[in-house]
Amino acid sequence: MSTERKIDAKADEVKGKVKEGVGSATDDRSLETEGKGDQVKGKVKGAAEKVKDVFKKN
Repeated sequence: MSTERKIDAKADEVKGKVKEGVGSATDDRSLETEGKGDQVKGKVKGAAEKVKDVFKKN
């Protein structure tokens, strides 16, 4: 996994956690949902890069 892509994926996860927390604290369901979506986006990006790495090794 390239370092840049790994950082990008992790940044999406962290950004999502923050949005979810702020949305929960302010009772903003839309922001909370957006945060959860960002977290999923980051996890999917990370998983995709791991799959690419597996195929590069073979």
